[in-house]
Amino acid sequence: MYGQTEHCIDSKMALTRLACILVLLSTHCYFNVLAVILKTTNDAPWANEFESIELSCLIESISTKNPRIEWKKIKDGEPSYVYFEKKISGDLEGRAMIREPATLVITNATRSDSASYRCEVSAQTDLKSFDEILINLVVRVKPVVPKCAVPKSVPVGTAAELRCVEDQGFPKSQYQWFRNKEEIPDDPKTSPKFINSSYTLNAETGTLKFSAVRMNDSAEYFCRAKNDAGHSECGPQTMEIYDINIARIILGVLVVVLLCITVGLCFAYKRGYFASQKQTGNNYKAPAKGEGVDYVRAEDEVRKEKLQFFKLQKVQLGSPLTLAYLLFLFIPGRLPTQIFVCHLKRKTKGMEVKGVVLWTELIKCVR
Repeated sequence: MYGQTEHCIDSKMALTRLACILVLLSTHCYFNVLAVILKTTNDAPWANEFESIELSCLIESISTKNPRIEWKKIKDGEPSYVYFEKKISGDLEGRAMIREPATLVITNATRSDSASYRCEVSAQTDLKSFDEILINLVVRVKPVVPKCAVPKSVPVGTAAELRCVEDQGFPKSQYQWFRNKEEIPDDPKTSPKFINSSYTLNAETGTLKFSAVRMNDSAEYFCRAKNDAGHSECGPQTMEIYDINIARIILGVLVVVLLCITVGLCFAYKRGYFASQKQTGNNYKAPAKGEGVDYVRAEDEVRKEKLQFFKLQKVQLGSPLTLAYLLFLFIPGRLPTQIFVCHLKRKTKGMEVKGVVLWTELIKCVR
């Protein structure tokens, strides 16, 4: 008797559980039938620029025959309609369409289409009358040809910087540098060909910096900008490394100085500062004497008087004319054979002074 009672109790409990399960299932089914439910096959699609892309919005459950379907584009936090009242609108107009029941297809994606898109479905007769799905679209853009800056010549042992810039690619471009068509590794120690080079390569900014260039760094360099959409390269540019030769520099300076002196002499000669009259043999005519002036024809006296001129007068020895005159004075074979020395006599405070007073007076005498 006791065993039969226990058996009956167990049977009733089992029936109760079964009834509860059936009630829950029926309620769930009823809820699903009266609720709009959306799903997508890809909530983060991507496409290359100018390709087509599909933003899937599938209605998994709905009872309303003509639900309201809307698409909104959300960029920088601001929503805008791209499909409203069964029409494509906004910046997708003319290059998008709806594929039944609610999938949005962009036929010609551009970089400005990268944004978040929200599919919204409203069903008035359903118990759950609204549902939405958020899809993040990325339109990848291939990099354009980067702008490369490579120094043409660099002294050995000095620093050098190579730059590469490209700002059109999306996602942001990464950069590679090549030397003689061979990729430069990020770390020179990882390659036997670059182990002796001292540089740092920044793939994010596109800069290649040499702390101290060596002779073997002379080569052709070019840069490549790349991202998921593709890559572009600039043309090769040559960087030459040259050795600094101190002897050549000194020689060059001397050549420049001599050239300047020569030009100064030619200029002075053309201006008539070194013009003279040759007085030889029967052609000799004594020049007319000026008042208080005596002339003596003696070449030795010429040198003495010129030296005395520099001693007696405050002459700027560093001036070009003075240097030029000194060269003509002491370089053999360059002085005129016939030079007349001028002795200017004048009285100052009752005393007679003899000497060359002014450079211009000496030039007048020579001429």
